[in-house]
Amino acid sequence: MATWIWILIVIVVGLACAAGGFYGARKYMENYLKDNPPINEDQLRAMMLQMGQKPSQRKLHQMMAAMQQNARKK
Repeated sequence: MATWIWILIVIVVGLACAAGGFYGARKYMENYLKDNPPINEDQLRAMMLQMGQKPSQRKLHQMMAAMQQNARKK
């Protein structure tokens, strides 16, 4: 076979693998987030109670806002 055919085959296979990997990773992350949702206010309240703090609604909102802001930065 000619060299250009091998190069074309390698490029096509590489693109197919990249597309398959992307969609596979996307599906995996969707399932992971469905099974393990991000932290919510109830979980944060329980965590604060375990640490011995009395969680006020203001403090909960403040911590949730800080966590969301940190998540956006990354």
